[in-house]
Amino acid sequence: MLVIPALDLRDGLCVRLVQGDMSSEIVYSDEPVQMAKQWEEMGASYLHIVDLDGAFTGTPQNLEIVKDIVKNLNIPVQMGGGIRSYEAVKKVLDLGVDRVILGTAAILSRELVAQCVQEFGEKIAVGIDGRDEMVAIEGWEATVEMTVYDLAQKIAELGVKRIIFTDTRRDGTLRGPNLESTKKIAEVSALKVIASGGVSSVEDLYKLKELEAYGVDGVIMGKALYSGAVHLKQALEVLES
Repeated sequence: MLVIPALDLRDGLCVRLVQGDMSSEIVYSDEPVQMAKQWEEMGASYLHIVDLDGAFTGTPQNLEIVKDIVKNLNIPVQMGGGIRSYEAVKKVLDLGVDRVILGTAAILSRELVAQCVQEFGEKIAVGIDGRDEMVAIEGWEATVEMTVYDLAQKIAELGVKRIIFTDTRRDGTLRGPNLESTKKIAEVSALKVIASGGVSSVEDLYKLKELEAYGVDGVIMGKALYSGAVHLKQALEVLES
Protein backbone atom coordinates (compact mmCIF):
# COMPACT_ATOMS: atom_id res chain seq x y z
CA MET A 1 0.00 0.00 0.00
CA LEU A 2 1.41 3.35 -1.09
CA VAL A 3 1.88 6.24 1.35
CA ILE A 4 1.24 9.55 -0.43
CA PRO A 5 2.03 12.83 1.34
CA ALA A 6 -0.37 15.66 0.50
CA LEU A 7 0.71 19.14 -0.50
CA ASP A 8 -2.15 21.64 -0.60
CA LEU A 9 -1.52 24.93 -2.37
CA ARG A 10 -3.23 28.24 -1.66
CA ASP A 11 -1.90 31.62 -2.75
CA GLY A 12 1.42 29.96 -3.49
CA LEU A 13 1.78 28.58 0.02
CA CYS A 14 1.72 25.05 1.41
CA VAL A 15 -1.27 24.94 3.76
CA ARG A 16 -3.67 22.57 5.52
CA LEU A 17 -7.37 23.08 6.15
CA VAL A 18 -9.85 21.36 8.46
CA GLN A 19 -12.83 19.92 6.56
CA GLY A 20 -12.05 22.23 3.64
CA ASP A 21 -12.80 25.36 5.67
CA MET A 22 -10.64 28.25 4.48
CA SER A 23 -10.90 29.99 7.86
CA SER A 24 -9.08 27.04 9.45
CA GLU A 25 -5.98 27.48 7.30
CA ILE A 26 -2.58 26.71 8.76
CA VAL A 27 0.46 27.66 6.68
CA TYR A 28 3.20 25.03 6.89
CA SER A 29 5.61 26.43 4.33
CA ASP A 30 6.05 29.37 2.00
CA GLU A 31 8.33 27.21 -0.17
CA PRO A 32 6.18 24.42 -1.64
CA VAL A 33 8.99 23.12 -3.85
CA GLN A 34 11.24 22.61 -0.83
CA MET A 35 8.37 20.98 1.04
CA ALA A 36 7.83 18.56 -1.83
CA LYS A 37 11.54 17.75 -1.98
CA GLN A 38 11.54 17.11 1.76
CA TRP A 39 8.85 14.42 1.40
CA GLU A 40 10.82 12.80 -1.40
CA GLU A 41 14.04 12.85 0.62
CA MET A 42 12.20 11.23 3.54
CA GLY A 43 11.20 8.29 1.36
CA ALA A 44 7.91 9.15 -0.34
CA SER A 45 7.55 7.53 -3.75
CA TYR A 46 4.50 9.54 -4.83
CA LEU A 47 3.11 13.03 -4.07
CA HIS A 48 -0.47 14.34 -3.98
CA ILE A 49 -1.04 18.01 -4.85
CA VAL A 50 -4.30 19.91 -4.43
CA ASP A 51 -4.76 23.36 -5.95
CA LEU A 52 -7.14 24.77 -3.34
CA ASP A 53 -7.50 28.04 -5.24
CA GLY A 54 -8.50 26.00 -8.26
CA ALA A 55 -11.00 23.93 -6.29
CA PHE A 56 -12.84 27.07 -5.21
CA THR A 57 -12.57 29.04 -8.47
CA GLY A 58 -13.03 26.18 -10.94
CA THR A 59 -9.73 26.77 -12.76
CA PRO A 60 -6.19 25.72 -11.67
CA GLN A 61 -4.37 28.71 -10.19
CA ASN A 62 -0.98 27.36 -9.08
CA LEU A 63 0.33 25.73 -12.25
CA GLU A 64 3.69 27.50 -12.23
CA ILE A 65 4.40 26.14 -8.76
CA VAL A 66 3.26 22.67 -9.81
CA LYS A 67 5.56 22.91 -12.81
CA ASP A 68 8.50 23.76 -10.53
CA ILE A 69 7.65 20.91 -8.16
CA VAL A 70 7.50 18.36 -10.98
CA LYS A 71 10.77 19.65 -12.42
CA ASN A 72 12.57 19.33 -9.09
CA LEU A 73 11.30 15.87 -8.09
CA ASN A 74 12.28 12.40 -9.22
CA ILE A 75 9.00 10.88 -8.02
CA PRO A 76 5.63 11.07 -9.80
CA VAL A 77 2.96 13.58 -8.83
CA GLN A 78 -0.82 13.49 -8.99
CA MET A 79 -2.88 16.68 -8.93
CA GLY A 80 -6.46 17.78 -8.42
CA GLY A 81 -8.32 21.02 -7.80
CA GLY A 82 -10.37 22.96 -10.34
CA ILE A 83 -9.58 20.71 -13.30
CA ARG A 84 -12.93 20.79 -15.07
CA SER A 85 -12.20 20.92 -18.80
CA TYR A 86 -10.28 18.95 -21.41
CA GLU A 87 -7.96 21.93 -21.89
CA ALA A 88 -7.16 22.02 -18.18
CA VAL A 89 -6.46 18.27 -18.13
CA LYS A 90 -4.12 18.59 -21.09
CA LYS A 91 -2.35 21.60 -19.60
CA VAL A 92 -1.70 19.80 -16.30
CA LEU A 93 -0.45 16.63 -17.97
CA ASP A 94 1.83 18.71 -20.20
CA LEU A 95 3.53 19.96 -17.02
CA GLY A 96 4.70 16.40 -16.39
CA VAL A 97 2.07 15.52 -13.79
CA ASP A 98 1.64 11.75 -13.73
CA ARG A 99 -2.07 11.61 -12.84
CA VAL A 100 -4.90 14.13 -13.02
CA ILE A 101 -7.75 13.91 -10.52
CA LEU A 102 -11.20 14.96 -11.74
CA GLY A 103 -13.69 15.73 -8.99
CA THR A 104 -16.54 18.13 -9.68
CA ALA A 105 -16.18 17.32 -13.39
CA ALA A 106 -17.20 13.74 -12.70
CA ILE A 107 -20.62 15.05 -11.64
CA LEU A 108 -21.07 17.94 -14.05
CA SER A 109 -19.66 16.32 -17.19
CA ARG A 110 -19.31 12.58 -17.39
CA GLU A 111 -18.70 13.01 -21.11
CA LEU A 112 -15.49 14.85 -20.22
CA VAL A 113 -14.40 12.02 -17.94
CA ALA A 114 -15.08 9.42 -20.64
CA GLN A 115 -13.20 11.48 -23.24
CA CYS A 116 -10.17 11.94 -20.99
CA VAL A 117 -10.07 8.29 -19.97
CA GLN A 118 -10.24 7.23 -23.61
CA GLU A 119 -7.32 9.51 -24.50
CA PHE A 120 -5.15 9.40 -21.38
CA GLY A 121 -6.04 6.05 -19.78
CA GLU A 122 -4.84 5.54 -16.22
CA LYS A 123 -3.45 9.07 -16.06
CA ILE A 124 -7.02 10.00 -15.17
CA ALA A 125 -8.45 9.29 -11.71
CA VAL A 126 -11.67 10.50 -10.13
CA GLY A 127 -11.80 12.09 -6.72
CA ILE A 128 -14.98 11.25 -4.82
CA ASP A 129 -15.47 13.55 -1.86
CA GLY A 130 -18.17 12.53 0.59
CA ARG A 131 -20.07 14.32 3.31
CA ASP A 132 -22.34 12.01 5.30
CA GLU A 133 -22.15 9.57 2.35
CA MET A 134 -23.41 12.20 -0.12
CA VAL A 135 -21.17 13.59 -2.87
CA ALA A 136 -19.54 16.97 -2.17
CA ILE A 137 -18.37 19.18 -5.04
CA GLU A 138 -16.95 22.63 -5.83
CA GLY A 139 -14.37 22.73 -3.08
CA TRP A 140 -16.80 20.87 -0.80
CA GLU A 141 -19.07 23.91 -0.68
CA ALA A 142 -22.02 22.01 -2.17
CA THR A 143 -23.45 18.51 -2.14
CA VAL A 144 -25.51 16.71 -4.74
CA GLU A 145 -28.32 14.20 -4.40
CA MET A 146 -26.16 11.17 -5.01
CA THR A 147 -24.35 8.84 -2.66
CA VAL A 148 -20.65 8.28 -2.98
CA TYR A 149 -21.38 4.61 -3.70
CA ASP A 150 -23.69 5.37 -6.63
CA LEU A 151 -21.08 7.72 -8.08
CA ALA A 152 -18.36 5.09 -7.69
CA GLN A 153 -20.40 2.62 -9.72
CA LYS A 154 -21.13 5.17 -12.44
CA ILE A 155 -17.46 6.14 -12.60
CA ALA A 156 -16.46 2.51 -13.07
CA GLU A 157 -18.78 2.31 -16.08
CA LEU A 158 -16.82 5.14 -17.74
CA GLY A 159 -13.60 3.13 -17.77
CA VAL A 160 -11.90 4.89 -14.87
CA LYS A 161 -9.49 2.59 -13.04
CA ARG A 162 -8.86 4.53 -9.84
CA ILE A 163 -10.79 6.52 -7.24
CA ILE A 164 -9.45 8.83 -4.55
CA PHE A 165 -12.03 8.82 -1.75
CA THR A 166 -12.07 11.58 0.86
CA ASP A 167 -14.44 11.83 3.78
CA THR A 168 -14.73 15.61 4.11
CA ARG A 169 -16.00 15.36 7.69
CA ARG A 170 -12.70 13.81 8.71
CA ASP A 171 -10.22 15.63 6.48
CA GLY A 172 -7.71 17.53 8.60
CA THR A 173 -9.36 16.44 11.87
CA LEU A 174 -7.12 13.54 12.94
CA ARG A 175 -10.30 11.61 13.85
CA GLY A 176 -9.35 8.47 11.98
CA PRO A 177 -10.27 7.43 8.42
CA ASN A 178 -13.73 6.31 7.36
CA LEU A 179 -12.86 2.66 6.96
CA GLU A 180 -16.41 1.46 6.34
CA SER A 181 -17.12 3.84 3.44
CA THR A 182 -13.67 3.33 1.94
CA LYS A 183 -14.17 -0.43 1.92
CA LYS A 184 -17.70 -0.16 0.50
CA ILE A 185 -16.58 2.13 -2.35
CA ALA A 186 -13.88 -0.37 -3.28
CA GLU A 187 -16.39 -3.22 -3.16
CA VAL A 188 -19.20 -1.60 -5.20
CA SER A 189 -16.86 -0.17 -7.86
CA ALA A 190 -14.26 -2.97 -8.05
CA LEU A 191 -11.73 -0.20 -8.74
CA LYS A 192 -8.43 0.67 -7.11
CA VAL A 193 -9.01 3.11 -4.27
CA ILE A 194 -6.75 5.59 -2.50
CA ALA A 195 -8.06 6.53 0.94
CA SER A 196 -7.88 10.10 2.19
CA GLY A 197 -8.95 12.04 5.24
CA GLY A 198 -8.59 11.60 8.98
CA VAL A 199 -5.52 9.40 9.45
CA SER A 200 -4.28 10.15 12.94
CA SER A 201 -2.06 7.30 14.10
CA VAL A 202 -0.05 4.24 13.20
CA GLU A 203 -3.02 2.18 14.40
CA ASP A 204 -5.14 3.79 11.65
CA LEU A 205 -2.58 2.65 9.11
CA TYR A 206 -2.75 -0.95 10.28
CA LYS A 207 -6.54 -0.81 9.89
CA LEU A 208 -6.22 0.62 6.37
CA LYS A 209 -3.71 -2.08 5.52
CA GLU A 210 -6.47 -4.64 6.12
CA LEU A 211 -8.45 -3.09 3.25
CA GLU A 212 -5.77 -3.96 0.71
CA ALA A 213 -7.60 -7.17 -0.13
CA TYR A 214 -10.56 -5.09 -1.33
CA GLY A 215 -8.51 -2.91 -3.69
CA VAL A 216 -7.45 -0.08 -1.39
CA ASP A 217 -3.83 0.36 -2.43
CA GLY A 218 -2.87 3.80 -1.19
CA VAL A 219 -3.45 6.40 1.51
CA ILE A 220 -3.03 10.16 1.29
CA MET A 221 -1.66 11.70 4.48
CA GLY A 222 -1.70 15.39 5.30
CA LYS A 223 -2.34 16.70 8.80
CA ALA A 224 -0.94 13.58 10.47
CA LEU A 225 2.42 14.11 8.79
CA TYR A 226 2.56 17.90 9.11
CA SER A 227 1.60 17.85 12.79
CA GLY A 228 4.00 15.04 13.62
CA ALA A 229 1.22 12.70 14.79
CA VAL A 230 2.73 10.13 12.41
CA HIS A 231 6.21 10.26 10.93
CA LEU A 232 6.54 9.35 7.27
CA LYS A 233 9.16 6.72 8.10
CA GLN A 234 6.67 5.00 10.42
CA ALA A 235 3.95 5.06 7.78
CA LEU A 236 6.28 3.63 5.16
CA GLU A 237 7.33 0.83 7.49
CA VAL A 238 3.73 -0.12 8.21
CA LEU A 239 2.24 0.13 4.73
CA GLU A 240 5.07 -0.48 2.27
CA SER A 241 6.98 -3.22 4.06
